[in-house]
Amino acid sequence: MRGPPLRLIAMRLTIAIPTYNRAELLRQTLEGVTHQDLAAAEFEILVIDNNSTDATRAVVAAFADRSPAPRYVLETRQGLNHGRNRALAEAVGEVILFADDDILVAPDWARQMLAPFDSDAAGRVGAVGGEVIPIFPQGLPLWIAEWHAPLAFRAEAGPLLDRQVPMGANLAIRRRVFEQLGPFQTNLDRTGKSYLSGGDSEMIRRIRRAGLEIWFAPAAAVRHQMPASRTTFRYAARHAFDSARSRIIERAAQPGSGGYLASRFGANLVKGLAYLALALAEILCCRFNAAKKALVRAWRSCGYLYQILRSWRNLDRI
Repeated sequence: MRGPPLRLIAMRLTIAIPTYNRAELLRQTLEGVTHQDLAAAEFEILVIDNNSTDATRAVVAAFADRSPAPRYVLETRQGLNHGRNRALAEAVGEVILFADDDILVAPDWARQMLAPFDSDAAGRVGAVGGEVIPIFPQGLPLWIAEWHAPLAFRAEAGPLLDRQVPMGANLAIRRRVFEQLGPFQTNLDRTGKSYLSGGDSEMIRRIRRAGLEIWFAPAAAVRHQMPASRTTFRYAARHAFDSARSRIIERAAQPGSGGYLASRFGANLVKGLAYLALALAEILCCRFNAAKKALVRAWRSCGYLYQILRSWRNLDRI
């Protein structure tokens, strides 16, 4: 897998914001991103428009008087990781900070994300994840509240444990890491109405396998806006199904995955049936919120089962 072409490093940081049809949320994000307390010559802002049909381009143009002004780039290949990889091709920063188009940031956000890299004289830090705090301007139903909380991996900046994976909504990676390991996998992460995910976590695993550290920067917190559409049963179930599929897609591509797939199939068959039975019992007891939670968990198991069955045909190539 080839990485992005070598380019002259002209500044410390590139802030890359892939976006798709979220013009008003993007406007709020850019208000914060364009007011960072770094010198303008130290960073650039790229907005990667992934075929939006709304006012995205006009929103970016409205910030032309800022310093630095965000640069608009159109990426016609649909998918979040195509947008991220286009940012890699366009970026000139030593560190690339990937941000979602629906986050709210403080003026010191970028500086706090750079701090672990700046203090890393040995060059062991490959990536830094910042805190992500979900907020719900239109309210949060109690039945899904436990699934939406800050990462809270650690209180001070420092390395993460292997089981801890930061979120792509607030993730900085050294440019040389991509030159060594290649770009994001484009068969993972969102495309259109699909909620497949895992491009960022797969990259994190590659970085760790290369012997580099992943750090967490709690002071580099962003507020991640979650609209009402993401608090419905329909969204929760679809997201659970597709996130399970993503995990299998990534794992099935690794050597020796046959045993893993077999064990996950059996475990999720049992779990899926158990959660369906639990959901029925909750419905009979008129505990409908508890029933929704059980059904979402059952649908997640269905996502595992569905993708495992699709992956069997490829086992002879693993």
